[in-house]
Amino acid sequence: MTSSGDLPAPDDRRARLRAADADRELVHEILSAAMAHGSLSPVEYEERAGKAMMAKTFGDLDELTDDLPIAQLGVAMPVPSMSPGPRVTGGSSDAAVRHRLAIMSGSELSGTAVVADALTATAIMGAVEIDLREVEFTAPVLTIQCIAIMGGVEIRAPEGVTVEIGGLGIMGGFGGKSQKSPRPGAPVVRVTGLALMGGVEVKVVPREDPDV
Repeated sequence: MTSSGDLPAPDDRRARLRAADADRELVHEILSAAMAHGSLSPVEYEERAGKAMMAKTFGDLDELTDDLPIAQLGVAMPVPSMSPGPRVTGGSSDAAVRHRLAIMSGSELSGTAVVADALTATAIMGAVEIDLREVEFTAPVLTIQCIAIMGGVEIRAPEGVTVEIGGLGIMGGFGGKSQKSPRPGAPVVRVTGLALMGGVEVKVVPREDPDV
């Protein structure tokens, strides 16, 4: 749904992201306003509204509104809901990352990696760094089981997800910043586990900040 500079330009990744109920409802509002404005006939509205109800991705929804003058329809565009950000792709998890292990060494997960619904991060006298800002989530909830024994696990979560932290620190530290996402359909990152004479830290950071 791109028009008149109101929304970011579409890209391939955004087009295949899964849409939420709130996104489909917004499209219905746009289509209704377009019919009232005279941009759509009742027949066209009915056809597009039916497709919107069945739409699965942002690409499906964009096709229904790309030719409409959205800026003239007076529909409020909730940018946090519609802008590109962390979303559940619903893709296959067969090749998704499930483990990161560092024994007297280091291990890292970052970039556009595909992560499964559960990820184990084990650091024994080593360090594991997990950066979730650009990864593809394959499930609504990602559970990260952390084991840090005389080592450390650092997790960077993007601002657009819900973060839940619940772990145990014994002669070590287990904590960070929890948050509740306002974005419909945003993933949930659940961090749990044990830090024994080590540390687990969860940071919520902007997606575009390369220095964090």
